[in-house]
Amino acid sequence: MKKEYDAVVFIGRFQPVHNAHVEILKKAAAMASKVIVIIGSAYEPRTYKNPWVTRERTAMLEQAIIDIKKETKEGFIPVIEGNRNTIYNNLAWAVRVQDIVNKHVKPDAKVGIIGYKKDETSFYLDMFPQWETIEQPQIGNLSATQIRELYFTPSEFSLDWFTGVVPRSTVAYLSWFKDSPEFNAVVKEKEFLEKYKKQYAVLPYAPTFVTTDAVIFQAGHVLMVTRKAQPGKGLLALPGGFVNAATDRSIEDAMFRELDEETGIKVAKKILRGSIKEVKVFDAIDRSARGRTITHAFHIRLIEGEWKLPKIRAGDDAETVQWVPIGSVNSEMCFEDHYDILQYFLGKAE
Repeated sequence: MKKEYDAVVFIGRFQPVHNAHVEILKKAAAMASKVIVIIGSAYEPRTYKNPWVTRERTAMLEQAIIDIKKETKEGFIPVIEGNRNTIYNNLAWAVRVQDIVNKHVKPDAKVGIIGYKKDETSFYLDMFPQWETIEQPQIGNLSATQIRELYFTPSEFSLDWFTGVVPRSTVAYLSWFKDSPEFNAVVKEKEFLEKYKKQYAVLPYAPTFVTTDAVIFQAGHVLMVTRKAQPGKGLLALPGGFVNAATDRSIEDAMFRELDEETGIKVAKKILRGSIKEVKVFDAIDRSARGRTITHAFHIRLIEGEWKLPKIRAGDDAETVQWVPIGSVNSEMCFEDHYDILQYFLGKAE
């Protein structure tokens, strides 16, 4: 029996796969001969907001789909692919979604996109007018945020509760993951963020933080530090930090202070200042888990005449500092939106 659609697209973060996801997958399978599942926020490092990396979410989905096929007897072809967020370029994100779908359907295929419009984060459902939108009602009161909150609070963990809100294959995975070092690392980050936010919880309005980042290119390398503290412990980051309202005379002065404290780069300030090519504000609302944080990133291109990398030394809150070959940097190793910042300035490089 021919189904209504050749393919149905289902986009989600699946952090983790829960019963509402399963119900939508069942409906998609009943309507289409092919179900294309696109994992959002893919290829990012492990954090409290994204505690399961792409391969782990793929495994959860694969097992859930096996169980769906056994239960429903629906004949459909599942496709699972990841799509990295580009928080400053929604068009690039949408084009990658189109590319994924186009790989798996014929040009004249009838395609639908399925999902629940829960809030403004579901805007992506309207980004593909070439496909029919299959809007779904809310299924229960399930929230992946609530699931993560309870799961990563060991004192409140209840296996019985999870059995009622996630498929059994996910329960098995969560039970195993709870005994891993990765679980403990996420718990520590969660506890840090909660303590951090308590500092300003009594204020009438949540504060907006101002930071700086230095994006320094030299001889095919970019200067980066390895963070030694939460959040993002162990991740690569651009040298930078918070503006000191009491002592920094300007945003630029704050950038130079943080750059010196974290890297000790052996280049005269006047040379660094003369090598600034662009200053760009990065202000996505969810770019930092610590709260609304607006950063001013300074694009610095050092002269490459002798192809020598300036001497550096780690200091302040940097575990290490290093000149990293640009081609070896990927989104899974970078803190917050620093990979996106790096890509922006690489696009500007001449």
